Amino acid sequence: MKASDLQPIFERYIDFVLSHRWWFALTTLLAMLVASAGGQFLTITSDYRTLFGEGNPHLMAADALEDTYSASNLALVALAPRDGSVFSREALGAIEELTEAAWKTPYSSRVNSLTNYSHSEAFGDDLVVEPLVDGAGALSAADLERVETIALSSIDLVGRMVSHDGRVGGVTVNFVLPENPEVAWVEVTDFLNALLDQARESHPDIDYYLTGNVVMNRALADATQDDLETLAPLAFLFILTTAILLLRSFSGALVVATLIEFVIPTTVGIAGWFGAVFTPVSAIIPIIVMTISVAYSIHIITSVLSGMRRGLEKNAAIRESLRNNAYPVFLTALTTAIGFLSLNSSESPPFHVLGNFVTVGVFSTFVYSMTLMPAMLSLLPVRVTPVHREEGSGFFDRFGTFVVAHRVKLFVVASLGIVVLAAGIPRNELGDNWTRYFDDRYQFRRDTDFIIENMTGLESMEYSLSSGRENGITDPDYLRSVDAFAQWYRDQPEVSHVQAFPDIMKRLNKNMHGDDPEFYRLPDDSELASQYLLLYELSLPFGSDLNDRIDVAKSATRMTAVLGDVTSQQQRALDARALDWLRVNQPQFESGASGLSMVFAHLSQRNIDSMLRGTIIAMSIISLILILIFKSVRLGLLSLIPNFIPAAMSFGLWGYLIGNVGLAASVVTAVAFGIIVDDTIHFLSKYQKARREGASSPEAVRYSFRNVGQALWTTTSVLSAGFLVFAFSGFESSWALGLLIMITIIFALLADFLLLPPLLMAIDRRKS
Repeated sequence: MKASDLQPIFERYIDFVLSHRWWFALTTLLAMLVASAGGQFLTITSDYRTLFGEGNPHLMAADALEDTYSASNLALVALAPRDGSVFSREALGAIEELTEAAWKTPYSSRVNSLTNYSHSEAFGDDLVVEPLVDGAGALSAADLERVETIALSSIDLVGRMVSHDGRVGGVTVNFVLPENPEVAWVEVTDFLNALLDQARESHPDIDYYLTGNVVMNRALADATQDDLETLAPLAFLFILTTAILLLRSFSGALVVATLIEFVIPTTVGIAGWFGAVFTPVSAIIPIIVMTISVAYSIHIITSVLSGMRRGLEKNAAIRESLRNNAYPVFLTALTTAIGFLSLNSSESPPFHVLGNFVTVGVFSTFVYSMTLMPAMLSLLPVRVTPVHREEGSGFFDRFGTFVVAHRVKLFVVASLGIVVLAAGIPRNELGDNWTRYFDDRYQFRRDTDFIIENMTGLESMEYSLSSGRENGITDPDYLRSVDAFAQWYRDQPEVSHVQAFPDIMKRLNKNMHGDDPEFYRLPDDSELASQYLLLYELSLPFGSDLNDRIDVAKSATRMTAVLGDVTSQQQRALDARALDWLRVNQPQFESGASGLSMVFAHLSQRNIDSMLRGTIIAMSIISLILILIFKSVRLGLLSLIPNFIPAAMSFGLWGYLIGNVGLAASVVTAVAFGIIVDDTIHFLSKYQKARREGASSPEAVRYSFRNVGQALWTTTSVLSAGFLVFAFSGFESSWALGLLIMITIIFALLADFLLLPPLLMAIDRRKS
């Protein structure tokens, strides 16, 4: 069936809607209420693990490491005395108190600190293992000096539990969390924050800082809640204000507001009916849907108001608007949906949820635009001021004439601008840093920055190094191999601390030789090393076993390299260097680093690779649609130019201003392409219509500006205002995604206004 065959059917449909407007208004209200009821089944989580797919090989490796040793669920407290040293009675006493109190934290399984560090010494033939500090308040000046000497010379403590300069000390709490940990994160952080508030009162001259992945999960939950509670109302206010200013019609703005109030509950409700789980990434769905729905409705409302200003009766203007805009709005909804559905190729499942349910919102908008909106416009008292002006006297008439007259200059200037901006793309670094996901409005970010700068890093490279046999970890050859690898890591500039099993054996060998420094080396005899290890394990106090460093069969040990303030790209580069070193020097250990930090380090890269495929598929489908729409391969392919270029310009500008492309930015091209192609469709459809009616190419360009220039300007303003709201988010994935899309949308309008018309006139010179 041809489109022309559908026209009479659609005309009858419009008449039916306008003659049964109350029925449509009430029916859509009922449909919205039924759909929105699903919102009660919607769940929200802030678990960072939701960012990774089940088949993610790096996550599987990290899980295997944790299954072998212990899970990396921890909180780290740093104490910084204002007098500049932790080696005082008050500071060590504060660490002692906090260490003891931290055992009462819900779900805690282990507490390590500067004071309860298991220090081993030899007394005659006996090995004594006891806390480094026991009763800080009674320590003499000599005792304090001894503790400081031991701590700052301990390879186990410096850069982990105490800063290199001795100004900051630390306490870590490990946890065994339940299967559904959301409630546990709240309990743990609330308990620790209350504990630190008490500590601050007791020790006002000591500053306390709290971080760790358990604390980060709570911060993620707070960021999600903040975005839902703050950004959505702010976006609504921005968009509605923009719509009122641009439409200059209270009734039109009221229709826009009503559409939002229908589309958002429908989208969220359907997500609930499907059992969707919202995360900090997908929590922005309502704002994106709100923004896109307003942009679509603007086309219809602008046309209605324009028709009425030209003297048409209201219902006649509604008929004309729907007749002219239904097909373009459907096509724009289709291309937008294709762009968002391409997010299903992302390596990160929350982006699947984002893409799928924005698509639901987009088509909900189209349905309401064809039912609720015309019914409301017909019911409301829409008043406009009639405008009678000569053709060519409007702003976009004059702007179209300007573009036609200066097309060569505009093409040259636009091309130079594109080249200059696109040159910034190589400046972007691909990577994420989970400690930087939050801005400094969050206490977590401020505390984390202090700890990284003053005591220890929070990114780490984890290895499980196998000896190849049961009880093989005390074999001298194995110990030397692990020690060589640990030493290589200590020589790397990115590394602040390395925790390796051979360090324990060196210390024990020294202890068992009367603490003679000459014997701080690995034992030469495997049997002797086994006896040392057994004696040490039997001497350890409760909660200080080596299960997190040695596997059950004593066939492998865990080595951890703690990094300073590094990016994901630097972590991947360090991992590659380590693999090269292992390949040459210790091939039996050859494997990539594991752990949570490495999972995050590879996520952006994997997401870029997966989204590249999804983006290519989406663009190919949209290109085919454009060719079919315009029934012209030439126009279809030409239409891609002003849609590819804005993404390149945006990432180039981002390279100059920010210089980092993280997880969220990796999906921008696919999302933005689906949105910005809408303006091109509207412009080219009017251009092609004029050409078919016999207009020359310059005349067709002026006709396009006259008929859709205002609508494109209005929709771009609304979209930009909506996505600008993301800049107020404290979560990097949200503000980076929003700002990049906003910049791309603005560049897309400039491309459609300044680049596309000269291209059309250059390649389409045939006379009517």
